[in-house]
Amino acid sequence: MPIATINPATGETLRTFAPIASEQVEAAISRSYLASRQLRDTTVEERGDWLDRVAALLEAERDDVARLVTTEMGKTYAAARAEVATCVSACRFYVTKAPAFLADEPAEAASVGAARAFVRYQPLGPVLAVMPWNFPLWQVLRFAAPALMAGNTGLLKHASNVPQTALYLADLFRRAGFPQGAFSTLLVGSDAVEAILRDPRVRAATVTGSERTGRAVAQIAGRELKKTVLELGGSDPFVVMPSADLDRAAEVATAARCRNNGQSCIAAKRFIVHTDVFEAFAERFAARMSALRVGDPMAQATDVGPLVSEGSRAEIASQVRDAVDQGATLRCGGELPAGEGWYYPPTVIADLTPRMRMWAEEVFGPVAGLYRVSSYGEAIEVANGTAFGLGANAWTRDPAEQERFVIDLEAGNVFVNGMTTSFPELPFGGVKNSGYGRELAAVGMREFCNTKTVWVGGDGTTGPVSAHAE
Repeated sequence: MPIATINPATGETLRTFAPIASEQVEAAISRSYLASRQLRDTTVEERGDWLDRVAALLEAERDDVARLVTTEMGKTYAAARAEVATCVSACRFYVTKAPAFLADEPAEAASVGAARAFVRYQPLGPVLAVMPWNFPLWQVLRFAAPALMAGNTGLLKHASNVPQTALYLADLFRRAGFPQGAFSTLLVGSDAVEAILRDPRVRAATVTGSERTGRAVAQIAGRELKKTVLELGGSDPFVVMPSADLDRAAEVATAARCRNNGQSCIAAKRFIVHTDVFEAFAERFAARMSALRVGDPMAQATDVGPLVSEGSRAEIASQVRDAVDQGATLRCGGELPAGEGWYYPPTVIADLTPRMRMWAEEVFGPVAGLYRVSSYGEAIEVANGTAFGLGANAWTRDPAEQERFVIDLEAGNVFVNGMTTSFPELPFGGVKNSGYGRELAAVGMREFCNTKTVWVGGDGTTGPVSAHAE
């Protein structure tokens, strides 16, 4: 894939970039390693001052940054502005919370024969981040904010279709005062990732993207014995039970399916509805999806902008056509619009069967599959019946049923009577083929820390005495 800005609303190539040379990659890794040694010697308060400046710059430049994001990947301007605001909030969250997250954790010293015993969190060093185009700011900041606050440095290999956003991010951290090399953007293709990850100075990697990308990076990192965090694809279930508030569920279902033009790993994609309320929900849902306005992502009235690429639109059209050809029923949408740009209408499709690609594949666009079930047990079977396990929604006003969903849904994130999303305050990640490890909250910051056990003896102590063999 060329490294280029191609406007999805028009298909026009606006700017192209040549990949940087191997010598430039080497220089960037060297600067990152040197900066990691420097950051280890700074205080969390100093790093917090720099990250607070990142937040201030983002806030001041919000409109221009949002316009750039919309131009590069097609999300609505309103959604891009909201993404910038989320990044600002996350930065300030870590400025406030990092001192507590990184503080030494005392242990029961007497029980281990020590004068003092505690856990200390220390940075690992340079971390390679392989990031996607769909949330080109938020995906990067939710890695970079905790990682840099912990004293690590970042090497960003961003998606090739958002190069200007990637360059902006590197400049942002530089202008905020972080040392040279603390955060670097590498304009390289995917073929350069292996050599970067194998470099001994690079200590870990984080990936948000496709299952294929995650497997490739994890395989390399495994051979090199390097820590990885993977946030991969999802085919999130949205289960609606008879006691649900159907009007509210249909409203949230529409937002959940079509946010970011339907291009989100944690967008609800499979709508699993109890037969007692199936038609009532389907009618409400299709009506709301049909009412969404598709068009210029910069226009204030637009609800759904273009898909990111012509290839992405072709893939979604193929998945829908496969289902219809095998007997699925369109409740709305499903027709490619005429004109320029890579638009696809909000679509609801029912009567899906396991023979159809949509039954098991992730659909990365504004297409909702409806699945009719006759019981709680069947709902769980369908919900868990994919290789993915990122997020899940359950809609029920029955407290006992709510608790059962929390236990039974195989997902890293379960939201009851609400839309799955990510918050700095809560850990985020998946299970099964959706990846492993967690971002955000305290655990996300500590993923790229050395959790160091410290045992200190008192006067005359020669060492711990334990009956446990190693």
